[in-house]
Amino acid sequence: MNRRMLFMLAGTVSAVLPAIASAETQLTVYTAVEAVDLDRYKATFEKAHPDIKINWVRDSTGVMTAKLLAEKDNPQADVVWGLAATSLLLLKTEGMLEPYQPKGVEALDPKFVDKDTPPSWVGMDAYVAALCYNTVEGEKLGLKPPTSWKDLTKPEYKGHVVMPNPASSGTGFLDVSGWMQMWGEEKAWDFMDKLHQNISAYTHSGSKPCKMAGAGEAVIGVSFEFPGAKAKSAGAPIDIIFPAEGSGWEAEATAIIAGTANLDAAKTLVDWSVTKEANEMYNAGYAVVAYPGVAKQVEHLPDDIASRMIVNDFEWAANNRAEILKEWQKRYDAKSEPKS
Repeated sequence: MNRRMLFMLAGTVSAVLPAIASAETQLTVYTAVEAVDLDRYKATFEKAHPDIKINWVRDSTGVMTAKLLAEKDNPQADVVWGLAATSLLLLKTEGMLEPYQPKGVEALDPKFVDKDTPPSWVGMDAYVAALCYNTVEGEKLGLKPPTSWKDLTKPEYKGHVVMPNPASSGTGFLDVSGWMQMWGEEKAWDFMDKLHQNISAYTHSGSKPCKMAGAGEAVIGVSFEFPGAKAKSAGAPIDIIFPAEGSGWEAEATAIIAGTANLDAAKTLVDWSVTKEANEMYNAGYAVVAYPGVAKQVEHLPDDIASRMIVNDFEWAANNRAEILKEWQKRYDAKSEPKS
């Protein structure tokens, strides 16, 4: 090979190397995380790993779960980052998740980690059932704020309660699952029959009932704690109530979809998702996170939220989800909002 050819070859290699160095892995990431948080998640992760880019596909918990199941034979996602643990357990039973033990997972609270070794999913944070009560509207109507779940069945609240539809909202499902685990199925259905008489609408968003209460569109919104705190900080005249019987809750969690062509990048994301830095980021949108000692108290929320959370059997909830939702829709779906 003559010198001229060597120079040409060297030039070609030098031109190609920057392109190789700047190559990015594109990860398709399915999520049910609140839309307002997605830019922050993406920017924080990509700052730590600039060679991996996230392409979000976002919808509510129920819709995203159904989409993933429908794609079982032709998966479109690489990773799920922010979906209910009970939904991921459904995918696990279908063989759709790639078991993986992320680096540092032993630092997490064990209730946020799948029990199998290696785990198929790892938790991020928890959303905890709470009531948002509009004090101004309640006073106008001569109402007293509820202190328990069963108070919501009182006749004076007729038409003044909104809650999420459990078929489309993870918050709605954690409510229903929580009631069943606290009281047993028969008593829970009896409670929901009575509650239904007071419901004005079932929403397709878990945070919307709190927002409606904050805006005076409802007196009581069955939701989760963080939207209530956010609305109150913005000046909404609401009290955030944790019912006396205890609060159902759900873990948002992360998992790798089996068969992804981007397994190394997917593992990198899951490794990062359990770090202290990631959990500090989650704390900006959730009061309870998986990494002990990280969560700072959120304004307008008590510092003992974890003690109000019921003992939650995710396996039971996942295994009974389809049957529960079928019965719920048969009984109550007529009051659901139209889907947009």
